[in-house]
Amino acid sequence: MKDKSVVLRELQKHLGFAKDGDFARFLGIKHNTLSNWYSRGTMDYDLIIQKCDNINANWLLTGKGDILKQDVQTNFTQLPKPIDTINVGIPLVDATAIEGFGNNTFSIENRDVKEFYAIPKFKTKKIDFMIEVEGSSMYPKYSSGDIVACTIIKESSFIQWNKAHVIATKEQGIILKRIKKGSHEENLCMTSDNVNYDSFEIPKNEIKGIALVVGVIRLE
Repeated sequence: MKDKSVVLRELQKHLGFAKDGDFARFLGIKHNTLSNWYSRGTMDYDLIIQKCDNINANWLLTGKGDILKQDVQTNFTQLPKPIDTINVGIPLVDATAIEGFGNNTFSIENRDVKEFYAIPKFKTKKIDFMIEVEGSSMYPKYSSGDIVACTIIKESSFIQWNKAHVIATKEQGIILKRIKKGSHEENLCMTSDNVNYDSFEIPKNEIKGIALVVGVIRLE
C-alpha cells in the first residue's frame, strides 16, 4: 500500500495542478489543510471522491491499480479554460474559489462557479466575479444574502477610500468592509456600516487581495 501523501501527490499531478494552492482551491479546502494532509499522510476520501468522481476509489485508498475508473474515457488531465465573462456571463463564486485572487496567476474557472449572471447594467463595468454577502456587518447597505459584483484591484494605489471592498486576508479569510487609511502607512482601516461593529486595522502585508464592489443584487 502506497503512503497516502504519495497517492495524493500523484492525484494532484494527474489533475494537472502544478501548485498546491490551485489543487486546494479545486478541492474547496484551505492551502494549509492540504499541507497538513501531505505532512501527516492523510486525506478526506469522501471529499476527494465527491470532487473527482472519475477517480478509482480503490486506487485512492491503496495506490494500486488504475487511477481512473475502468469505464471512464475522459481525459481528466485537461483543465477547464478560464471563463469568458463577456460572452458567458459574470461568475458567482464562493469564498474558497477566490482565496487566491491576490496572486498574479489567479483566474476563475468553470469548476469554481455556482451560477452565471447576464446583467445588462453591468456590461459597461469591468467585473471579475460576484460573491454572496455573509453576516450583518455592512447592514443596511449590504444584507446577508445580497450578491455583490467586484472588480479586482491590481495596485494598492487604486483603492477608493471609504468605498466598499472585498478583501482577502491571511487570518480572517474573505471580508467585506469599507477601506480607510490606517493610523500609519503600513496599515489599512476596515470599517463597517453597522454601528454595532467596531473598526479595526489590518497590516498591508496580511492582505492577499482587494476587489472594489461596483454593484449589488438584492432579492426581496
